Amino acid sequence: MSSPNYAGNIIVNLAGLPEFLRKPILHKRLSEFFSMTQEDKKEIINNALQAGPTIPFDKFSTLFKTWLETLCNLSEEQRTIMFSSYINEITSHPEKLIAFNLDGIFEIYMSLSAEQKSIISATIRKIIRTFDDKDRKKLYMIIPEMAKNEMDI
Repeated sequence: MSSPNYAGNIIVNLAGLPEFLRKPILHKRLSEFFSMTQEDKKEIINNALQAGPTIPFDKFSTLFKTWLETLCNLSEEQRTIMFSSYINEITSHPEKLIAFNLDGIFEIYMSLSAEQKSIISATIRKIIRTFDDKDRKKLYMIIPEMAKNEMDI
């Protein structure tokens, strides 16, 4: 018997809020992330990776875009922590990405402003440069070609 998808329900509810409520709530939740223990961060990331594909894409895309926009307004250090946490989990368990609509996620990224795309891609390039060859090759196999070209990775 599967457990209820609490993380997915929370994400759907948050995505359904109007922007003026969604953005500050998401910003507060992101700020809390950085004060968590490594174990709690990993649990949050695993819950998000598990819940993401179960959420209707229109709701997911709304929240994901807000998440990216919010990350662009955080410090480089905080963006690095957040993206590194996700990238490390995905590198360790690439199967977690199989159920995601990667083309749709890339389209969300492409809908950001040029400045926001530049901020995100610079952070991701910096993180990938720190990986050893084995993990970098794993990532290159996972990342869609269009995304690699757009982000220059």
